[in-house]
Amino acid sequence: MKNFSTVSARIAVAALFTGLVALPAQAAKTCEFRANAPDQHKVVKGDTLWDISGTFLEHPWCWPQVWGMNKDEIKNPHWIYPGQIVYFDRANRRLSLNRPGSGDGLSNGTVRMSPQVRTEGMGVEAIGAIPSKAIEPFLSQPLVVEADELKGAPRIVAGREGRLFLAKDEKVYVRGNLKGNSSFQVFRPGVPLRDPETGRLMAYEAVYLGTVKLSTEAKAGSDVHSLQVSDSKQEMAIGDLLMPAPPTTVQNYMPHEPERYVNGRVLGIYSGVTYAGQNQVVSVNRGSLDGLDVGSVLQLYTLGKVVRDRTKGDAAAKGNVNVKLPDELSGSLFIFRTFKHISYGLIMQVTEPVEVGDVAKSPE
Repeated sequence: MKNFSTVSARIAVAALFTGLVALPAQAAKTCEFRANAPDQHKVVKGDTLWDISGTFLEHPWCWPQVWGMNKDEIKNPHWIYPGQIVYFDRANRRLSLNRPGSGDGLSNGTVRMSPQVRTEGMGVEAIGAIPSKAIEPFLSQPLVVEADELKGAPRIVAGREGRLFLAKDEKVYVRGNLKGNSSFQVFRPGVPLRDPETGRLMAYEAVYLGTVKLSTEAKAGSDVHSLQVSDSKQEMAIGDLLMPAPPTTVQNYMPHEPERYVNGRVLGIYSGVTYAGQNQVVSVNRGSLDGLDVGSVLQLYTLGKVVRDRTKGDAAAKGNVNVKLPDELSGSLFIFRTFKHISYGLIMQVTEPVEVGDVAKSPE
């Protein structure tokens, strides 16, 4: 995709994005139900919590509030399955799995949901928060490596019989502290990611190469370990780095507001394209230490440009001054993986293409 440097070019490229959803001109933090919200929705295979939330609510991240969920319940959304019916209790302005007026599920106007034993359909999985296929490749592979993680990372120092490039089933020799781990992902630091606000180097986009497993730990008096390449996406080479393989469990949190106010910027667009649209992955310069966790929803804003005011204006201004235009609401971002200072999110809605430097902050 070509680079565009003007506002008009950015507007033109917006037409290339499909599935764009119109957003309200002014975001509201209040949890309002849609004017055309249905009385009920039968959950079907392929539904997501985000889709169902959007059926009833103006803002899908209000889902936990209308169910009266606490923080622990937000982290355990595995209680909505295909075949169940979500009801809109208009009198109490709540959602429920019980038909309004049945006398179940309401206590002082608050709905409390908890996992229940299912007596049928045990093979059916609970619906996910967002489309899992869109993010599966990003859950098990290293996306970014923060600058401080590079210090002391185990590294490949040699291959068997002097080989410089290493493929599946080959033996590799590694130096460094394995810290008791036996399975590792191999990566090569790629594009540097710099904070759009400060210019500080925050991390590197990781080039994922494959996995290696420990064969023989270093003997006493040595720090060289023997490992075998168990899976190879690209050829590994001398100097490539190792990270412990993360657990493969998919976290499936409810869409929700961050636990505290977050005001960040888009740090990078995965795969290096200039613009991102719906269902594409971007990184932001805020992470778990800033209050983000899996399921946090941020609003995206096109960063207002700085323009020259060449009008005469009042006598004090005298014209020819720089003026920053307002940031414009452009979409929403679902955070699905967090690091200490960086997070990755899936763009859920967008009215304008997203680029590096755009604003990503808590719903307002």
